[in-house]
Amino acid sequence: MQDSMRDPNSPDFGRRRLITALALSPFLLPLSVQASALTSTTYPDLNRIVALEWLPIELLLTLGITPLAVAEIANYRLWVQEPELAPKVIDLGNRTEPNMELLQQIDPSLILYSDGFGPSVAKMQSIAPAMGFSFNDGSGLPLKLAKKSLQNLAEKLGVPERAIAHLALFQQRLAQSKQRLRAWDNTPLLLFTLLDAGHALVFGKGSMFQEVMDELDLKNAWTGATNFWGSAIVGIEQLATVSPQAQAIFFSHGNDALFAQVQKTPLWQALPFVRGQKVISQPGVWFYGATLSAMRFCDLLESALGAKP
Repeated sequence: MQDSMRDPNSPDFGRRRLITALALSPFLLPLSVQASALTSTTYPDLNRIVALEWLPIELLLTLGITPLAVAEIANYRLWVQEPELAPKVIDLGNRTEPNMELLQQIDPSLILYSDGFGPSVAKMQSIAPAMGFSFNDGSGLPLKLAKKSLQNLAEKLGVPERAIAHLALFQQRLAQSKQRLRAWDNTPLLLFTLLDAGHALVFGKGSMFQEVMDELDLKNAWTGATNFWGSAIVGIEQLATVSPQAQAIFFSHGNDALFAQVQKTPLWQALPFVRGQKVISQPGVWFYGATLSAMRFCDLLESALGAKP
C-alpha cells in the first residue's frame, strides 16, 4: 500500500486512493473487544513491543513507550501524522500483510494488533505474546472504549499510573476546548476529507469525532447514515443536504491537489455551505484513533474556528 508515494496526477490515483482509504478504515468485522491475555506472568520488555495497526501504536505512544517496529510507516505519516514516529522505528510493511519473517527476526516481547485486522492471532502468537484492541464495540462510543483499552494496556505493561495521568490530562484538555469553542455551540460542523474527485468521507454518529463533539457541546452537520465506525462514503452531490449554515472543515491527508481540483467544479461551487464561503482546510487527524487523536482533533478545531466571526 504505497499509494502515498504515487504521482497524484496519475489517471488511476483517484481509484487507488479510494481503495487505499477503504483499506485504511477498519472495515472488517470486529472480533472480541477484550484484549488477549499475555502468556507470561511477567511484564514484557518495554523496548521490544511491536504494534501492527495504528490504534495500538497510538495507545503505546500515549503511555510514553516507543514501539520497536510498526507496520506501514509511510501511510501512517500521511493519514495519522501525529504522534510522530521516531526514526529508529522499524517498518514491517503492510498492516494487512506485515513481514512475518522480519517480525520473527526482531524477536518482540509483545505484539499489539487491532481485532480482525492483519495476520491471524495464531500466527502472531507463534512469535510472541499478542494483545488485541477494537475501535468500536457496538456502543457507538469509541472514545470510551479507547480509555478502557489504554488502561488495560497500561496494566499489562506495569505502568498503570501513566494511563491515570494521561486520562486526567485528557479530561482537562476537553474542558479547555469546550470553553474556547463556546461561540460555536449553535453552528453545525461538517467534518470530511476526499477520497477521489466524486466522493467524500464524512463523520457522524458513532465516530470518535462525534463523541468529542458531544463532550464539547458542538453540533454535527452530518445527520445521515454512518457505518459501524461512524463514517460514511458519500457522493459530493449528497453534501447538498447539509445545512447552509454549516461550517465545513476539510482534513488534508496529502490530497490538497485533489481538493483544489474539486473546488473548481460547478457541483462543488453549488453546495449551499460553499456558496456561503464556509469551508476551512486543516491538517490530517486519524479518524479511528484514541485519546491522542481526540486531543489533536480539539487542536485542529480551535485552529480552524478560533473566535467566531
